[in-house]
Amino acid sequence: MNITDFLSSKAIITDIKSVKKEDVIKELVDALIEAGEIDKKNRTKLIEALMAREALGSTAIGQGVAIPHAKTDCVSKLVAAFGLSKKGVDFDSLDGEQAYIFFLLVAPQDSAGPHLKALARISRLLKDKYFRDSLRACLDDQSVLKIISQEDEKKI
Repeated sequence: MNITDFLSSKAIITDIKSVKKEDVIKELVDALIEAGEIDKKNRTKLIEALMAREALGSTAIGQGVAIPHAKTDCVSKLVAAFGLSKKGVDFDSLDGEQAYIFFLLVAPQDSAGPHLKALARISRLLKDKYFRDSLRACLDDQSVLKIISQEDEKKI
């Protein structure tokens, strides 16, 4: 599974303005709405699902990375948004570090397999410091897509 299979190329934000966890999630959900991946009428329901998941335990996995995710009936296929914060956001990370790289993942209610595969794929790639540093250096959505595509090609 490649990240480019489910990452919405129109839902990439290279300069997240939000400084709070819930606001980052809202900003990424709004990017998916603007990209046409999620119906605007489902915005509140989706944000509630993502925040309910955060309440179970932070989705910040450390090393400056957070992967907020939820399963919901708001989508019919696995979809993701990507965000970069220049300042960093306190996302209640396990290592106490700020989060700078965000992959927001939304999956249909009944898709445990693809959802878990996508989470595992993102987590595995983001363990690579060079990959994280390359993403953090991106200034536009095209460079983000290029770096992710190159990584997808390497590790099939």
